[in-house]
Amino acid sequence: MLPPRGADPNKEQSFVLRGWAVRPNKVREIWASGGVVKNGWLALESTMAAEGMASVGWDSCTVDLQHGFADELSARQLFQTIGRFDCTPMARVAWNDPAKIMRVLDDGCYGIICPMVNTPEDAAMLVKNSKFPPQGERSYGPQRGLLYGGADYAAKANETIINMAMIETREAMSNLETICKTDGIDGIYVGPSDLALSLGHLPAGVPTNAEVVGAIEEIVRRARDCGVVAGIHCGSVEMAKDWIGKGFQFVTVYTDFVAMVTKARENLTALNE
Repeated sequence: MLPPRGADPNKEQSFVLRGWAVRPNKVREIWASGGVVKNGWLALESTMAAEGMASVGWDSCTVDLQHGFADELSARQLFQTIGRFDCTPMARVAWNDPAKIMRVLDDGCYGIICPMVNTPEDAAMLVKNSKFPPQGERSYGPQRGLLYGGADYAAKANETIINMAMIETREAMSNLETICKTDGIDGIYVGPSDLALSLGHLPAGVPTNAEVVGAIEEIVRRARDCGVVAGIHCGSVEMAKDWIGKGFQFVTVYTDFVAMVTKARENLTALNE
């Protein structure tokens, strides 16, 4: 029997020392049941913000190391905070860099979202960077990863940790099927803003341009045909619900920073009326 996820973090060491099996990945469990993962997005480096986000019930929370404010140290602290709750810690890394990917995985990250995966070679590189041999080339030394994951981490990490390749360029669209079919890629994640720019349009929180919307529809259709999960970053709850209805199984709404500013603006507007 596994100890409950979100248990007292002071008991994590006994989780390892008593030889528990690897901690399950909630995101994988939801996908296996055919469900949709609601993902929180952490742009701020604040553990208080992370604690607030994880506490409200997001299935996972992703630390943004590409466009967010966290660095290596604060990312580790955010993973520790997320791990106190029934919430899978994930990260969008800044680039498909083996050292950066290894670092966040060693720190207890259970899912990688990798930007600018444009070719099947990029996708294969992501897999190689995130998996232990023989499937990949990740070096072994997961000090906090072992503490968070459990005693069987080395044996189970390759099948537990999630790889999602971001599709956000015209080139990636042309290679979509081969990217999706890359062994070790669990899902793709649409970056609507960069995708819009690559297609020659201005980015929008909620895309309305017909070409951009059509590209996103093609992405989810092709991903599902290939047997991988499709995820997307959304600028509104309505957008998220719409894309869930079209087959997306991993949705993000806003970021912690945008949610704070949006709500503050709404409150001030109401106060001024």
